Amino acid sequence: MIEMGIEKLEILGNDYIGAWVTATDKFFLIGNDASRGEERILSDALGVEGIRASVNNSGFVGVYVVANSNGILLPSGVDERELSELKEKLHGFRVEVLHTDYNALKNNILVNDKFAVVNPEYGKGEEKVIADALNVEVLRASTGGFKTVGANNILTNAGLVVNNRATEHEKEAIEKFVGMKSEQSTANLGSVNIGLCVAANSKGLVVGETTTGFELSRVAEALNL
Repeated sequence: MIEMGIEKLEILGNDYIGAWVTATDKFFLIGNDASRGEERILSDALGVEGIRASVNNSGFVGVYVVANSNGILLPSGVDERELSELKEKLHGFRVEVLHTDYNALKNNILVNDKFAVVNPEYGKGEEKVIADALNVEVLRASTGGFKTVGANNILTNAGLVVNNRATEHEKEAIEKFVGMKSEQSTANLGSVNIGLCVAANSKGLVVGETTTGFELSRVAEALNL
């Protein structure tokens, strides 16, 4: 433990922990194949309880599932059993399915409780589903040549981190949209896929085990932790 609310972790021996986790200020979703010990570390750092889930029998909920405190969006690959189980665990919470070719939803949607920055390839219909299900304003954008804005950036209710390849113009456009200043950083020893390297909410941060002290301090500072 580095300090309260900040932790390093591997899940199943892999430090791209964001592939298994989707975090919000109310709960986090974690793939069924993660261990209970890994779930407990995340819960202690993020200050919320974990909910087990899968999509198309995959534990990569941090790739496929996007969520905030208002709702959850699942890709069309989710089966009826998985959808029913999640609705039962989150009784009364909005759970919707987005039918799209870009079905790695969390990779393609960067979201907090008010705003979503999305892959510019999403159409108007997909944009409306995202806005309605998550109750957010939507901006289409790319950063540093990446349309996968969720995989390559970090956004919580408390802060914003933009990948190191983003241009100043791209950085400023997202900052203006969400109303927050940002820092640029890598994680996991130089990875620009920073959204896949972390699980974060406004209460805490968990980073991949190989993230350096400098990277961790940059990300934590930008997220106001």
